[in-house]
Amino acid sequence: MAVPCIRVRDARVLCAGLAVAVACTSACSSSKAAPAQSAKATSVPVLQLWGDMKPVVSVKELMRDLIDPASDYVFEAVGTVINRKGTFEREPKSEEDWERIRIGAVTLAEGVYLLKIPRPFTPPGDENNSTGPEPEELSPAQIKTKLEADPVLWNAKIEALRNVGLEVLEIVKTRDTKELWEAAENLDQACEACHLEYWYPGERALMKKLDRRLQELYGVRADRTRPLGMDVK
Repeated sequence: MAVPCIRVRDARVLCAGLAVAVACTSACSSSKAAPAQSAKATSVPVLQLWGDMKPVVSVKELMRDLIDPASDYVFEAVGTVINRKGTFEREPKSEEDWERIRIGAVTLAEGVYLLKIPRPFTPPGDENNSTGPEPEELSPAQIKTKLEADPVLWNAKIEALRNVGLEVLEIVKTRDTKELWEAAENLDQACEACHLEYWYPGERALMKKLDRRLQELYGVRADRTRPLGMDVK
């Protein structure tokens, strides 16, 4: 007769059960059996991922090849077009238009969480534009230092971008074009806020210099309520 195979975990549970049964038998003088444990009281096993999550590309490549193209599905869905025929608003009109927006939103909401997986910030040998007397961008080592000093901020930037993706998904359901315009601005602001923190923080000082120069030349202040745009290529 074949002996059934018992896994190590099952064997431990079986041994533990026998130990409890022996203890109860020796301790109890009453012939009454203890009530059976309710099925609801048993613990539910936690589902775990099947294997480790290993990155394939750097942060810079992930942004260029996944996050940036996905964001373009939202950015390019609405806008003001000026050409020889005049000025008109570009907005989604067909099911195909809204389908592209949905794909972009899903990719953003899901894909941005890949930034939570530790990975290099740039491909090997790529130091960004971080050399020279006044470098425009942070080096990979500088970005890593900032992240490690405040990982909560890094995750907050990720969640902000994910929330915009979720926002766009809801807009796709209602086909609210006005809300889509606002979501596109929210997306731009979320992207730029992260870039100004981890990619080119010197831009803040540059914007202030440009504002002062505009005031000197024309006596006007630049409109900084508008986002700067997203270009990680």
